[in-house]
Amino acid sequence: MFNTLKVDHIGIAIKDLEQAKKFYTEVLGMTVMGEETVEQQKVKVCFIPCGDSEVELLESTSPDGPIAKFIEKNGEGIQHLALRVDNIEAAIADLKEKGVRMIDETPRYGAGGAQIAFVHPKATGGILLELSERK
Repeated sequence: MFNTLKVDHIGIAIKDLEQAKKFYTEVLGMTVMGEETVEQQKVKVCFIPCGDSEVELLESTSPDGPIAKFIEKNGEGIQHLALRVDNIEAAIADLKEKGVRMIDETPRYGAGGAQIAFVHPKATGGILLELSERK
C-alpha cells in the first residue's frame, strides 16, 4: 500500500525557459530554486516553489522530445500534474493491480533526484499524472 502525500508539482510545457522564468520571478515575485537538464527525457527543467508544491517549467532540448511534441500538438501550457507518494514501487504495483494503465511500469529518474512513473492519460480522464517519490 502507498500514501499520496500532496501535489508535488505542476509541469508546464514552455518554448523558452528564460522568458518563462522572467514572468514567474519578475512579475509574480517567485524564486527559482533549481534548474537541470534531464537527458533521458530530452528536457531542461526549472523548479519554482509555491507553498508546499512547485511549478516545474519544462523546455524541450530536442525537436523530437516529449515536451516539443506536446507543444506542437497542444501549445504551451500545463503538461502534467505530479502527486508525491511515499513509495513509488508500491504505488505502481497497487495501480496495476487495480487495472490502471501505466506508461511506466517501473520507476525512472526524474528531475530533482525523484523517482517517477507516469499514469496513462486514458486511465485518468485525459490528465497525464506523474507519481513522484523524493527521498
